Amino acid sequence: MNREDSMKAKRQTKPYVAVTPWLDPDAKPFIQIKGLSKQFDDFLAVANVTLDIYKGELFTILGGSGCGKSTLLRMLAGFETPSEGQIIIDGVDMAGIPAYDRPINMMFQSYAVFPHMTVEQNIGYGLKKDKLAKAEIAIRVKDMMELVQLSELAKRKPHQLSGGQRQRVALARALIKQPKVLLLDEPLAALDKKLREQTQFELMNLQYELGITFVVVTHDQEEAMTLSDRVAVMDAGKFVQTGTPTQVYESPRNRFVADFFGTINFFNATVISINTVTKTLRAELETTGTQLNANTDAEFSMGAEVTIAVRPEKIIVSQQLPEGDHLTITQGTVEDLAYYGNRSVYRVRSQSGRIIQVSAQNYHRAEALALEWDDLVYLSWDSSCNVVLAE
Repeated sequence: MNREDSMKAKRQTKPYVAVTPWLDPDAKPFIQIKGLSKQFDDFLAVANVTLDIYKGELFTILGGSGCGKSTLLRMLAGFETPSEGQIIIDGVDMAGIPAYDRPINMMFQSYAVFPHMTVEQNIGYGLKKDKLAKAEIAIRVKDMMELVQLSELAKRKPHQLSGGQRQRVALARALIKQPKVLLLDEPLAALDKKLREQTQFELMNLQYELGITFVVVTHDQEEAMTLSDRVAVMDAGKFVQTGTPTQVYESPRNRFVADFFGTINFFNATVISINTVTKTLRAELETTGTQLNANTDAEFSMGAEVTIAVRPEKIIVSQQLPEGDHLTITQGTVEDLAYYGNRSVYRVRSQSGRIIQVSAQNYHRAEALALEWDDLVYLSWDSSCNVVLAE
């Protein structure tokens, strides 16, 4: 049985069941972060953050460089001492508990596999340090190598492995001690794009198979969307928004989240009418005066300045004038385009001079581009795709 067949067989023996404990008011968090802060001299790296993570979650902390995500992970691991606040894991306060006594293991971005050891020696190193019996170590190493599909490479050394294989060695070594929590710091950053995409699914399957709580730190938005049960977007030491990838992507809380979590178009607009019953508003875009409708739970007053955000894949580009009262329609000229095979990206300069980015799926096989530079086009999108941002 090859690797793909093996993973498929595992999924068939344990069908996936969606679990959302964060929606259950009676569910008890497995990891509780309460008012956690970390001060380095005059720099506040983590600023009074509070977060609940539930048992068996694959939780991702997403943010740019310097936002505090790695510092937070190191505090969870016990490598940094909080300036303020609490970390509670499985009901136990971690204050004063050193890293080696915490029910946690950590996988670093560099993988840090031992170059002089074979695959099986690397994986079993932690058990050997704990002075387990040789027979038990052999059994657990064998089982773990089978789980991560490394059995045939047991006698190889790291320099004889690919990047993806070294990543699985590091993962197996972190998991073999059966931690309650596995922390992963940029776990896929060293892999090329195709291997990274493949490994994301393997990591998800492995986490579900073992039921261990994973906390992942990454700067990669696509990785966060693919891996996570939930994701927390972090900026300047604080959590800006926490939710499922769908919630954060489709309903960003503010302009920072909308801009950081994927690609998006922003339009400045003025509120011209409000319907409190249907929770909709009508707004007029600056410069062009184009009017559009949008759903919102937020409260706005007449004349308020708002930002309307629209994802590029929500916009339809065509050379024929579209019809429909539910559509927002504008016109422009193709200024730039890029062909990615499965999709094409267009940068269209609208009549206001604004650049609008469109991502169009290439449904039909064709060797010629459907649109060319300087083509006059219509852009349209459904009113449900308008996201109203007050911040």
